Amino acid sequence: MDHVKRAVVAPGAPQALGPYSAAVTMGPFVFASGQTGIRPATGELADGGIEGQTRQVLANMAAVLEAAGSSFADVLKTTVFLTDMADFPVMNAIYAEYFPEPFPARSTVQVAALPKGGVVEIEAIARVCGS
Repeated sequence: MDHVKRAVVAPGAPQALGPYSAAVTMGPFVFASGQTGIRPATGELADGGIEGQTRQVLANMAAVLEAAGSSFADVLKTTVFLTDMADFPVMNAIYAEYFPEPFPARSTVQVAALPKGGVVEIEAIARVCGS
C-alpha cells in the first residue's frame, strides 16, 4: 500500500488562498480541503447567494475529486460550514443532487465568517476510485 502523502493539483478549482493543497492523497484516501463558492476563472464568489455559491462549491469539489481520481460516489464524509443555519434547507436540497446513496456521513456547523465573505464551504474525505 502507498503510504506517501501527495498533493493534488486541481486546475478546474480555485487557487488556494493560503499554504494548503486543494487535496492530498495517502493510500486509498483523498482529503479534500474546504471548497468555497469562488469561481476559478474570476477569483470572485458566485452570484446567487446560498444557491449560487453551493452549486459553485460542489463544482469546485467535483474538480478536486476528479483530479484526485475520485468522485462524489466515493465520498465517505463531508463537513459543511454555513454562515447562517437558515440557509441549511437550500444547501441541503442542492447537496442531495450531487451525492448518490448511500450518502456520505456529514456534519454541518454554523460559523462566524468564511473567506471572501462566502456563505458556504464544504470539505470532504473520499476514497480513490477502485480502492
